[in-house]
Amino acid sequence: MGPIKGEHKRKSWSEINKTRKEERRKWKEQNLMKKIEKQKLKESTEYQSTSTVVSGSEKPLTTISIAVPGSILETVQSQELRAYVSGQIARAACIFQVDEIVVFDDYGDETHAKKATLEDNYGLKNVRESCVQLGRILQYLECPQYLRKQFFPIHNHLKFCGILNPLNAPHHLGKDDKFQFREGVVMNKPVKPGKGSIVNVGLLKEVCVDKSLTPGLRCTVKLLPELETSRKLKGIIVPPSAPKSETGAYWGYTIRLASALSKVFSQCPYKEGYDLTIGTSDKGTLVDEFQCPSFQHVLIVFGGIQGLEAALENDDTFNIKVQKP
Repeated sequence: MGPIKGEHKRKSWSEINKTRKEERRKWKEQNLMKKIEKQKLKESTEYQSTSTVVSGSEKPLTTISIAVPGSILETVQSQELRAYVSGQIARAACIFQVDEIVVFDDYGDETHAKKATLEDNYGLKNVRESCVQLGRILQYLECPQYLRKQFFPIHNHLKFCGILNPLNAPHHLGKDDKFQFREGVVMNKPVKPGKGSIVNVGLLKEVCVDKSLTPGLRCTVKLLPELETSRKLKGIIVPPSAPKSETGAYWGYTIRLASALSKVFSQCPYKEGYDLTIGTSDKGTLVDEFQCPSFQHVLIVFGGIQGLEAALENDDTFNIKVQKP
């Protein structure tokens, strides 16, 4: 009789199930990786095809800026009417797709009026209180509704903004609206190192973006195509000008405060400045007779009750004496 071989130890059902689950998990991961690679390849080919088409006919973006004096609110009788006047300016800016609104002090330093502080798109500014109130209301109305609680605490300047009609701008999207771009705020939620940030864009799901940003920062997000197997939305951070340059959609306006008329020009955000400036006055050319030349960055300056001439005289930088009729 030959030697007896060692018997194989039988596995228990728990061990068999554990092995099967592990094999099933690996199989699912492999299939998921294949789907992701196919999706990335599809997106890259679509991006390359669209970029080649756009680059051939791409034109530099034209922008429209308007400059309005904050003193127009000082002639308004009540806070409710101040909010209404500001709302009319905001609605007109959205209708005509204005990219930048500059609120300037047309009185300059000739009066020691009460001043206040407001943070615009370029930092904190200490200017006349009427300029700050106009700028704050314009900022509030431009901001999408789902972000306003994050950026605008209760303030006396915004007391009557609730009765104003909404702007219904293209970037004021509801939770059921579908568009590849959205405005959002970076949430203060823990994320693994190198995994970007969590952004609230007004949807039922929050979005995981590709960059690590400071919590509380407003940003523009481009949503990526949602995979069937994905539980989270994903997106990438893009410049605020991306929706307009890629889709042609109007994406709101920025606010800039200027302590004098001269700083409307000297603090221009565009590298080459405004290549066309138009001033409004009752002594100028009639609108029907005016032919607007081609431009890339146009600035339209509106005067206050005393007109642009008074704003020029109150600004020592210009060193211009306006001849009175």
